[in-house]
Amino acid sequence: MNKNDNRQKRIEYTYIFKINKSSFLLDYLLDKLPLSRNSVKSILSSHKVLVNGFVVTKFDYPLAKDDEVKILKNRVDIVKNNNLDSNYKLDIIFENEDYIAINKKAGLLSIESNKEIESAYYYVSKYLSNKNPKLRPYILHRIDKETSGVLLFAKDIKLHSKLKMHWNEDVKVREYYALVEGVFEKKEGTIKSYLKLNANNLVYSTKDPNGKKAITRYKVINENKEYSLLKVEIDTGRKNQIRVHMHDLGHPIVFDEKYGYTKNPIGRLGLHASKLVFYDINKGEDIEITAALPKEFKMVF
Repeated sequence: MNKNDNRQKRIEYTYIFKINKSSFLLDYLLDKLPLSRNSVKSILSSHKVLVNGFVVTKFDYPLAKDDEVKILKNRVDIVKNNNLDSNYKLDIIFENEDYIAINKKAGLLSIESNKEIESAYYYVSKYLSNKNPKLRPYILHRIDKETSGVLLFAKDIKLHSKLKMHWNEDVKVREYYALVEGVFEKKEGTIKSYLKLNANNLVYSTKDPNGKKAITRYKVINENKEYSLLKVEIDTGRKNQIRVHMHDLGHPIVFDEKYGYTKNPIGRLGLHASKLVFYDINKGEDIEITAALPKEFKMVF
């Protein structure tokens, strides 16, 4: 057998679009593609259209701002070629008529990338469409692939649009647990900096106010001679914010391959999104969603 036979087939796209405003899938594709109406319908029926990595065939499928629509160059068996788990069970921690939140496992993307289709969005889409073919999720925020914890989706496009307009203001609490290397002299504190991307697409701290302002508050809640467990709240939800700030303090998160870890006691990144509190504009009240501390974090102590 050829040693390459078991490799995943490369997925190639003829078009990739980022949605700027709400629309319906067929209407959007007719506007963007230099093809006849029948040709566009054929592409849809041939399972060549992905919305955020989820195969869509419905002409009236609603598109929201920031969705990604991709057209496959060749039809592929998405599940077979991306090792998607057809029996994957979502850890649903909150659901009502407007929202669904899951406890995302570490190692799963929030939403697909150009290299990987398997994502929380994919499995939530599958779950909702099985309940009601007219339902789809609308992602409100993201957490890193390596991070576990609370991930929230809206079920209604109008609600999603309203929330996305001032999401940072509507979120009251973003709480995490961080398992980091070393022992802190100062058992609680606040880190403030501006974050930028370098040429290698790696986030770093700077005093330059042209970067994105980031504020992280931490408190040590457990420790031993090698590790500290922190409860962390962030005032600003920036990419890799906690990971960068822990690196700045000289206490990198365990198994953080981006930011200089030296120890790997739990076999995964030591970061977990434990609580999200946000203002529900439909009901006029706060909603609190929590995901318990993973048992492997506790085992260290």
